[in-house]
Amino acid sequence: MIAGFALVFSSYHFKVTAAESESTPLTYSTVIEIEDWGPAITKVIINLGAEVSADSVTVDTFDVNVVLTDDRAEPSTVAEGTRTVTSAYLSDAEGIIVEEGTSNYVVLEMEIGPTVTLGNAMNYDFATTGHNDWIDYSYTVSQLEDIVSGPNTISGLIINTLANETRVLVDQFNTGEAIYDDVTLSYANYSPEKDNEQNPLFIWLHGAAEGGTDPTVAIGGNKVVNFITVNIQGDLDNAYVLAPQTPTMWMDDHTEFGDGTSIYQEALMALIEGHIAKNPDIDPNRIYIGGASNGGYMTMLMLRDYPGYFAAGIPTCEALDDVLITDADIDNLAKTPIWFVHAKSDTVVDPNTTVVPTYDRLVATGADVHLSLYENVVDQTGLYTDENGNPYDYLGHFSWIHVYNNDPTTEIDGKTTTIMEWLGNQMLVTNKDDRDKAEKSGNELPDTATSTFNYLLLGVLVIMIAGMLIIVQKRKRELNNKN
Repeated sequence: MIAGFALVFSSYHFKVTAAESESTPLTYSTVIEIEDWGPAITKVIINLGAEVSADSVTVDTFDVNVVLTDDRAEPSTVAEGTRTVTSAYLSDAEGIIVEEGTSNYVVLEMEIGPTVTLGNAMNYDFATTGHNDWIDYSYTVSQLEDIVSGPNTISGLIINTLANETRVLVDQFNTGEAIYDDVTLSYANYSPEKDNEQNPLFIWLHGAAEGGTDPTVAIGGNKVVNFITVNIQGDLDNAYVLAPQTPTMWMDDHTEFGDGTSIYQEALMALIEGHIAKNPDIDPNRIYIGGASNGGYMTMLMLRDYPGYFAAGIPTCEALDDVLITDADIDNLAKTPIWFVHAKSDTVVDPNTTVVPTYDRLVATGADVHLSLYENVVDQTGLYTDENGNPYDYLGHFSWIHVYNNDPTTEIDGKTTTIMEWLGNQMLVTNKDDRDKAEKSGNELPDTATSTFNYLLLGVLVIMIAGMLIIVQKRKRELNNKN
């Protein structure tokens, strides 16, 4: 056997020799999907090199072995073993199921879950960088049972040559970097289809583990990509999504870690403004910002220091201690609608020293502010349980899972409203036509908008009075002519 190639033994009706397989090796492709706990390799698509029928493969036809490695780790092999195949079916080259007829591609779906290490597509390097990164993997698919299709029999396949990798939703983002005063920020960005309309911009700031120089980690380390799915894009009115990435952490500050400042703040604002300038169809009155943990901290700084710039913010498990927020800061924060999300079981960022007192102070000002404070963070899909059969209990810090899945709700005007519906209704107002929408969502008109409206109203009144005077004068002339 030559490593990386497949041997096929069959009847005389169908036969591929070793030399033929060496010139055209059989291959596999992987599909990565972002789940609540992070990215997972959910399936492999194997090329059999010959057409087979739909009923000729089962979950028992192949064995799937994987070796996961990370050069940052010591030892570099972080996991290896046999994955559990949960479904097998014919497909096209992209993995789309073929229900009738024949194909030379087979999809093997495999078990995944928050505790299924062999399914991981990313590894957290706690010891050296403190960051997540895409993992290196090597799959070997070995045929265990003959495939009988018509007069042909295929047996003995061993497939271990990777042909392609698909990262679902992640691949729909572009990436780049921006430099401001020697500070480099990477970013991933999604652009909606052009619709001849002004579109919102939603900025999402990653947590501590997603720093680095590969911005796909910032959107794939957890479920940020869900913001571009159909339902959430519908709530956000076809929004641009911008996910900046810091090389370290947003909480790297000017004096000490988490002191209420960030060395990346000016560079982040420059990146945002540059992105808006490059996309003239972004609506400057609908710039939204949010982030998780470290990113929630940075979200608070941006809302504090740029009052009136953002239409709304959704800080999640935010890490800005309330004692660092002055009364003047509260006044600034109160100028922007905010929806906080946190969990009482969070042992990384204590809500009682961060979000709870800050929320209470904002409520006291009459601000448009909401808080979804969960008891804990448990699986909502019904797919994953603990050893007792209870819904899997994630770390309490993972309250971002609720945000990505659009779980938080509140009652507004008697209607249950999700966090994404609420976010999509927020806007800064610059003209009378948008006044009703803004008042319904809780936004106050900026002074400039109020002044503009008053001037317009005054102009209309002047025109009406002038018109009435003209009519009166005309009527007088007509009466004089009759006399």
